[in-house]
Amino acid sequence: MSENPQMSSLNLRLPDSLHEQVRLVAKQDNISFSQFITIAVAEKLSALMTLDYIQERGKRGDKYAFNSVLDKIAAADLEPNDADRLDQAIDI
Repeated sequence: MSENPQMSSLNLRLPDSLHEQVRLVAKQDNISFSQFITIAVAEKLSALMTLDYIQERGKRGDKYAFNSVLDKIAAADLEPNDADRLDQAIDI
């Protein structure tokens, strides 16, 4: 049988307008106020951790190797797969 994760209480002060917006959105999503806050914190942590990962990974990058791969792609002169094509209606 798995145990429930440890939980902590948090006394949080929010401006009334923000509190009301969170309450309404949580109600629309059929989740509790606490669940909404928990999800919001998890999403923010995920974004920050992803940024840290990308920055660390970028430090190991090799510009010469990257440019070499791009040169090979250009030299192949291949058409992209249909799944990789942008819809003509998209204005870039």
